[in-house]
Amino acid sequence: MRLTLSLLLLLATPLAAQAPDTVSDRLSSFETGVICPPPSVGEAPAPGTVAGTTHLIEEEPPFVSNASRVPAVLGLGFGAKAQARGLGLADVEIEVTHPPMGPDGATRQSFRSRIDAFAPSLTFYQFDFAYELVQGLWQIEATKDGETLYRKTFEVVAPDQMPELARICGFENLLS
Repeated sequence: MRLTLSLLLLLATPLAAQAPDTVSDRLSSFETGVICPPPSVGEAPAPGTVAGTTHLIEEEPPFVSNASRVPAVLGLGFGAKAQARGLGLADVEIEVTHPPMGPDGATRQSFRSRIDAFAPSLTFYQFDFAYELVQGLWQIEATKDGETLYRKTFEVVAPDQMPELARICGFENLLS
């Protein structure tokens, strides 16, 4: 019984530690969902990530679903489009928290971005490697000077729990 209780407490701790979703009034629009990422045109250094880089894209894809449940499929992406009020926000810290992944069991990754005022800015996480396909709760949080601009929780699930969304981008041959 003690072992069962310990395991339950251990499993519940990451769930309880997650802060609730929020959107700051510094944003004029906010939308989240799942995307079929366009081809990358390059990479930017992101030392706070497991891969060490983030993708650069030229075209911003639409959300193919506004679901908060995301199938764990290589190539699929999920994230947020936010637009700032006023002049826009530079040097925004993006932090992604997730179940342990990679060789060191990382649970947090971070990188810098911006949120424009004249058009929505997309920030997303894309499953590029098999080690990233960890199921459970993920959160994407944007902060500026210690203030939370948004925080959104996603649940990554097995592809067979959402077969239509798992196939929506045409990555069927990559299903894990």
